[in-house]
Amino acid sequence: MNKIVFINAKFGYWISIITAAITVLTFAIAINTPPLSGPFCQDGCFEYPYHEIISRFPRDYYWMFPAIILSFSYLVMVIAFHKSVPEENNIFSLTGVGFAIISTLILSLDYFVQVSFIQSSLLAGETEGIAMLSQFNPHGLFIILEELGFITMNISFFCLVPVFSKTIKSERVLKITFISGFILMILSFAGISILHGINREYRFEIVVISITWLELIIAGILFAGYFKRRERNLVDEATA
Repeated sequence: MNKIVFINAKFGYWISIITAAITVLTFAIAINTPPLSGPFCQDGCFEYPYHEIISRFPRDYYWMFPAIILSFSYLVMVIAFHKSVPEENNIFSLTGVGFAIISTLILSLDYFVQVSFIQSSLLAGETEGIAMLSQFNPHGLFIILEELGFITMNISFFCLVPVFSKTIKSERVLKITFISGFILMILSFAGISILHGINREYRFEIVVISITWLELIIAGILFAGYFKRRERNLVDEATA
């Protein structure tokens, strides 16, 4: 048995399970902290320049801590998958890794700025630039970077589609999931842009996060099965 390949398969299994679990946790926390600004806010909404948001820390930021960890575990999962792909197909998985790196850099930086900069600046009375960076600004830099981060995450999944087998059911499900997610992302962006133009605020952000996190949960579970099969096959080959 190739010990390195076996270790890679076992590592891939656990990082996939961890990624799916963290996604579920992050999703659950985020759903319970809806935005108190913008088009979907009904009561107690914050308005520009968002200096009153000091009262919402850390409650409205809890979900960002697991989200930072999630961005890293997702990247490692995609790298682990790439390492398992045969050489003739790894150009596609390598492209997926490239987009995963871009997504992770954008999202981790975006979230880390929120939890490290916004509250400390408000407490110090340093309010300049807060409105542009705050998550409470429905068309601010935070929302825009989040959109880009999840767009590139979705693209990274789509790049993996040619690698999957057509004969293995779980891989067919992954293929369908990633293609569907990519199409839904494009259609939602086009539809929201047509209806609202550049004033889409966080409407598309909510849609693309929901689509991509659901993909990530499915991917984590099915990638775990993929790595477990590889591990079993290696054991069977060694004992044959």
